[in-house]
Amino acid sequence: MKRLSLGVAILVFAGTALAQRVSDLNGNHVQLHPTNENAQNDNEPGWAKSGGSSTQNLTDHGGAVIPNAKVVSIFWGPTWSNSQNSDNGVAADLTNFFGQFGTSPEYNTITEYRVNQHDLGRIAWYDATTPPTNVTDSILQGEVVKYLSTHSYDGSTIYEVFLPGTSYSSYGSSTSCGGPHLTYCAYHGNFNYNGTDIKYASIPYASCGGCQAAGFNLAQNLEHFACHETREAVTDADGTAWYDRRGNEADDKCAWSPAPFIGTGGFGYQWEWSNTARGCIKTR
Repeated sequence: MKRLSLGVAILVFAGTALAQRVSDLNGNHVQLHPTNENAQNDNEPGWAKSGGSSTQNLTDHGGAVIPNAKVVSIFWGPTWSNSQNSDNGVAADLTNFFGQFGTSPEYNTITEYRVNQHDLGRIAWYDATTPPTNVTDSILQGEVVKYLSTHSYDGSTIYEVFLPGTSYSSYGSSTSCGGPHLTYCAYHGNFNYNGTDIKYASIPYASCGGCQAAGFNLAQNLEHFACHETREAVTDADGTAWYDRRGNEADDKCAWSPAPFIGTGGFGYQWEWSNTARGCIKTR
């Protein structure tokens, strides 16, 4: 996962450029989940490498984690709420995923990082308006703010926006599936709005091979990314908590290898780095 800036930035490299860590002057951060090609390409600079490529553990830098997290799923686009469209069933599956994820053995893997197993909830919000084809980061943040205009802010909540197949996500010149410069599959970050620190994630449609795991259906591919982004937002909410000297967060070190798997409840997950085990684990 590539760490990027939101605004003026200073680049800091540690050791070989396996991950690029960039922070802006406001402390905001965004981290991109690489495609399976980027994760496996050792010649691609700036990306976390998969499979726990370094045995170096994560360091606690003392920043914010989310001990008792919640998730709000924002399904943006008319297909998610249309009972005649298959996306409606995918949205229901994702809501069920979050309903059990926080108390699952797959989530219990991160309890060594100052967080607890906790019911993430089943809160789903459907916005039937049609998003633009290119959903930039500022547009995505606007969708989160739109939700908050009619709902109370909660500092322990991660607001995760799911995009339809007619849209793609972009961050600078990098894009998700469907965009002109496929670089990443999803991302999480934080931004300040009216003095509040909002944690959010962009989870675009997994419509290309670079963002699909062997044997997974669409819902499981999206659950895989939701697993990754949620656990990283919990353990490194503002980019100041748990990461290694190369900038890798907990899920980065196991991205794509070992291969994502179908686990508890038949949902899609990925392996998680454990400092205790000094390697990638499925469950605890």
